[in-house]
Amino acid sequence: MTAAANKQLMQHLLAKAAAGDRTPYVEAIADDVRMVVTGQYSWSQTFRGKEALLRDLYGHLASLLADGRRTIPLRFIADDDHVVVEGKGEMRTKAGQPYNNDYCLIYRLRDGRIVEIREYCDSALTEAVLGPFPAALKQAG
Repeated sequence: MTAAANKQLMQHLLAKAAAGDRTPYVEAIADDVRMVVTGQYSWSQTFRGKEALLRDLYGHLASLLADGRRTIPLRFIADDDHVVVEGKGEMRTKAGQPYNNDYCLIYRLRDGRIVEIREYCDSALTEAVLGPFPAALKQAG
């Protein structure tokens, strides 16, 4: 796919997710996806495989955050098989505390599937609001 086609695909997937329909986004994640949460804090790690990503990261987030959570995409920049997305989270914890993080997400696509994600965000906010990432869910290596 071209850079323009990859950008258009990510615009579509993230617009649907922001509107509450995460199904197309989840279906576009490759089984062998690799997601890197960057930084030097407890959430920093690499999730390997769709099952681990959905269960360990997205599942843990779902246990902490109230329904209606979303990330609003603000800007898309595409280059070859990469699409960079600047986004703003609009979320609340189940206890009602706001969690409105800023994100830079870099997606690498192959044949219309998401094969890699790199997340940059305000790590201090993540740990202050969501707490440390559970050691039991940490990926090895």
